[in-house]
Amino acid sequence: MNIWEILIISIVKILIIVVMLLLTVAYSVYFERKISAWVQNRVGPNRVGWLGLLQPFADVFKLLLKEDIIPTAANKPLHTLAPFIALFVAFATYAVIPLGPPIYVFGYKINLVVADVNIGILYVLALTSLGVYGITFAGWSSGSKYSLLGGIRSSAQMISYEVSMGFSVAGVILLSQSLSPVKIVESQHGWMWNAVLQPIGFITFVVSAFAETNRLPFDLPEAEPELVGGYHTEYSSFKFAGFFLAEYANMAIASAIIVTLYLGGYQVPYIEKLGLGYTATTIIQIAAFFMKIGALLFFFIWVRWSIPRFRYDQLMSLGWKVMFPLALANLVWVAVIIMIFGL
Repeated sequence: MNIWEILIISIVKILIIVVMLLLTVAYSVYFERKISAWVQNRVGPNRVGWLGLLQPFADVFKLLLKEDIIPTAANKPLHTLAPFIALFVAFATYAVIPLGPPIYVFGYKINLVVADVNIGILYVLALTSLGVYGITFAGWSSGSKYSLLGGIRSSAQMISYEVSMGFSVAGVILLSQSLSPVKIVESQHGWMWNAVLQPIGFITFVVSAFAETNRLPFDLPEAEPELVGGYHTEYSSFKFAGFFLAEYANMAIASAIIVTLYLGGYQVPYIEKLGLGYTATTIIQIAAFFMKIGALLFFFIWVRWSIPRFRYDQLMSLGWKVMFPLALANLVWVAVIIMIFGL
């Protein structure tokens, strides 16, 4: 393929992923409301559109039509920049996540990943670390003590859980012998999903993902009973919508990363033995990837409406006294497995 064909294919893949991510975010909000209503024995949204299916779009239009208020004491450039940083990180991370095996269209082999880079995992870790800057900037630039406390909490929370997350990912890298998400997915053939081979690392990473996405029981940066709204207390209109969108996009990204690293990505165990043919196998594998993400999104929402918020000292103790030693133990466990079985 020449440079123009590569460019056109890349643009098409980016547009498809952006549209899919926006629709996923919109209906994650819808299902959040429906699942919370189910947990609390309520009905949930059922008026706007058929069975309330257009409620997410009504919410977006409502937010965009509201007045954009910037506090007098705010640092206006950073106050405006903060939600865009959060959105950029959320959308850019998906560039290295493989959605399925390669497909053939009009004789062209097309990889279902925007950028198949050898250091994709480092790219993901770098971007997720940048996400905290949007929250910290929002907290500091708002000129509000509640927002500032939310930003500080987010920074401390990120430091506590990034370490455990890094060691959990190191176990995956050690087992697959690659930093490429595509190679990591390919290494999880058959039953050899990393969640099976290193369950401690899987649990550690999932808990860290809850903390990274500021979801209950780790939503201390928002903590409405203590901090009004935390870092986005002083935000309104499209800027608040930006943070709202980024939170649910991060939840979808976290689910996709968990699926890629620990649940085999698009792999379906022993599907090749069914003799279904290349096209049917590819469709099933792509569907399996999105079904796994859907199951994790349900888990994120279910946990939010089932477990109460941790106290801040409990969160710090869990991060440093429980998660960190477990992540180290998992890394040693993976090293022993490789040494014994020669994986």
